[in-house]
Amino acid sequence: MIEIKNGNINNSNITVPGSKSYTHRLLIAAALSDGICFIENMLKSEDTLLTLKALNQMGIQTGDSGNMLKITGSAGRLKPCSDPIYLGNSGTSMRLLTGVAALGKGTYTLTGTKRMGERPIGDLLDGLNQVAVKAKSVYGNGCPPVEITGGNLSGGKINLKCHISSQYLSSLLLIAPCLKKGLEINITKGPVSKPYIDMTIDILDRLGVELVRKGYTYYKIPGNQNYQPGKYTVEPDCSQAGYFWAAAAITGASIKVNGVTKNSRQGDIGFADVLEKMGCTVIYENDGITVTGGELSGIEVDMSNMPDIVPTLSIVAAFAKGKTIIRNVAHLKEKESDRIGSVAKELNKMEIDAKAGESGLVITGGTPKGAEIETYDDHRMAMSFSIAGLVVPKVYIKNENCVDKSFPNYWEVFGGLYQS
Repeated sequence: MIEIKNGNINNSNITVPGSKSYTHRLLIAAALSDGICFIENMLKSEDTLLTLKALNQMGIQTGDSGNMLKITGSAGRLKPCSDPIYLGNSGTSMRLLTGVAALGKGTYTLTGTKRMGERPIGDLLDGLNQVAVKAKSVYGNGCPPVEITGGNLSGGKINLKCHISSQYLSSLLLIAPCLKKGLEINITKGPVSKPYIDMTIDILDRLGVELVRKGYTYYKIPGNQNYQPGKYTVEPDCSQAGYFWAAAAITGASIKVNGVTKNSRQGDIGFADVLEKMGCTVIYENDGITVTGGELSGIEVDMSNMPDIVPTLSIVAAFAKGKTIIRNVAHLKEKESDRIGSVAKELNKMEIDAKAGESGLVITGGTPKGAEIETYDDHRMAMSFSIAGLVVPKVYIKNENCVDKSFPNYWEVFGGLYQS
């Protein structure tokens, strides 16, 4: 447990790591390519390294090449792996690699933490079963661990429910080019988190894969395509940028996050617009985005396209005048923690009126008080609530090292905000 110290905050230029979501997707696409790929600025965190290790277990050769990662692609052919593949509590790794395992030979067992065993994946398993993949939840509850038997997948048509996680669709999109028949996917419910689908399609496009789509409900990816080898760069992570923009919002400082631009396909880029509506000043430049804090007012906002930023927004809302109503994020209950209930509970500890609903939050701004913040082993809880401690005395963050999941040097970068 650490105490967040109060202090004057610098006007700062901040550099955040590469995008976690893009890193996962690029690792997999490069592994399935038909040559050598180099990945620059990849995020090296607990979650992404779990994906990398899993790919190694499936026979993918990787190694460092200067400041880049070298991946020798397998052209969509994976080796058997009799040992369980451990994925911690990385939901992205679990869902994306469940599809990848169907490209291999033999049975793969994907497992993780106790919390992972509570996170749903049944709709993806159902989708794989529709194209003759033996995919099952080991305990029959629609959650990991899962067993996937590869070797017989040629492609076909899938009707997919995607109202719980867009990662089910991303998993199938990533493997589709490697199949003889490709995949034709109809979304029958959902999808949620649409920008994450756009990010997956962006990776397919960058690595030379062709597809046809109709909005967010129909996708056709022809088979017998190859991911093209080459050098690829991971852009900065907009979710991580959000913590520092939030710090600017509540302290009145001006904080620029380098390398993040309005053209990003990451949904969390929209947080800058949300902060502007709450009273901040936002400057968009070609080399970064600067947020300067102002007089904050509560707003009503649909966060379905940027759910990961909800804990961060909730902290800003605690300092805003009036109510902030956050809508359409029911799927947050299935994250590393129940992020709706967890956020409300910890804000209540800080004497802020926060009510958790079925699909969102209502937060009435006020004067937050110090508290010991339970993180629920959830990296976003730790980083979001640390921002409050810049202004509020005696904020303590339990299990602070859970930030290793996505931002291993967070506390070092965070410390750079203080004036010396």
